[in-house]
Parts: sequence; C-alpha cells; structure tokens
Amino acid sequence: MTFRGWPAEALEFYEGLAADNSKTYWTKHLEFYETRVRGPMEELLAALEPEFGPGKIFRPYRDVRFSKDKSPYKTHLGAWLNAGGYLQLSADGLAAGSGYYQMDPAQLDRYRRAVVDDRTGAELTEVIARIEKAGFGVQGHGTLKTAPRGYPKDHPRIELLRHKGLITWKEWPPAAWLGTAAAQKKIVDFLRGSLPLRHWLDDHVGPPAA
Repeated sequence: MTFRGWPAEALEFYEGLAADNSKTYWTKHLEFYETRVRGPMEELLAALEPEFGPGKIFRPYRDVRFSKDKSPYKTHLGAWLNAGGYLQLSADGLAAGSGYYQMDPAQLDRYRRAVVDDRTGAELTEVIARIEKAGFGVQGHGTLKTAPRGYPKDHPRIELLRHKGLITWKEWPPAAWLGTAAAQKKIVDFLRGSLPLRHWLDDHVGPPAA
C-alpha cells in the first residue's frame, strides 16, 4: 500500500497513552494502533526500502526489568532502517536520526584517532558544517565532561572527542503535512542530507565488533 501519512488521531493516541499508560487503555485502542499508527509506519518503511534498505519497527513494550518506571508501553513508535536511520512518531510529532548512536570501545578508539588526525578530523568538521547548513542538527551522545584519557584538553576538536556517539537529528512538530505523503519526502531529504556523516563514520569508524 502507498504511504499517505498519519491521521491526527495517531498523535492523540500517544497523548492518551501518556496520560493513561495502562493495559486497559492499550487494549481498548489496539486496533487503532495497528491500523492507523503502526500501519502507516509499515507503509513508509516499504516505500523507503529501495533506497535505504529494509526497516524494522520496535516493540511497543518497555523493558521495565531495571527501571523504577514500570509503565508498560512506550509513548512513541520507533523504527530503524538497515542502511542507517531511525524514525520516531509521538505526540510531539515526527523525528528522525542517523549515525552511530553508541560506539563500542573499538569503534570509539577508531573514532577518536580519526578526529585528532589533521586530514580526517578536518573532513568531519566540514561534513558537520554542511549538514547543519542544510538545516539538520548534529549532536553527540554519551558526551564526557572532559577530554578522554590520553587526549589533550585543549585540542581544537575537543568537543567532538568527548562524544561516545555522533548522529544527525531532526524533529518536526505536529503539522497538517504529517497526514500526507509529504512526510515521506521530509524523511527522504533528511536521510539523504545525513549521508555525508554516515559515510564518514562508515569509512573511519566502521561497524561494531561481531
């Protein structure tokens, strides 16, 4: 089926779930979730697959084993793309990300070496500048408060060195276009605009250890 966006009620569904995160609410609205929330996401992933690879929707249930918050359901719908990319729908609207959210120790070592290298570090700075000029944010994850061990605190790219993950990120607040195919175009533009960072990470950091 063709992706045509999400109805406004899909966002209202998550507003309601945030207010009443219970099995009773979930069960009452399960059919709506499957057809009007999850269904359009499946259609969007199918439309994106030829260019960005197959995608997968995350389970709607929270892992509460080690959390003080025992709310059983996630208040957003998340999905990832095999070729790199993350999509999220919630009461706050639509969001998308791309990059390496959390690097393992070997990846982190390669990343830091590439950042301090004059050539590859300068390339990363230029990549980030181009992406931000296009209107997409670039942000770190798990950022250290100071320089990582063995690196100078006054390094010209110290802000990048402190990150344990690096991604592009964009949020779109609720708007009428969310209920149309225009939502797909915004996602495609974002993913294409994020490719320079993804390529830099793939070339100089690489995948996590098997």
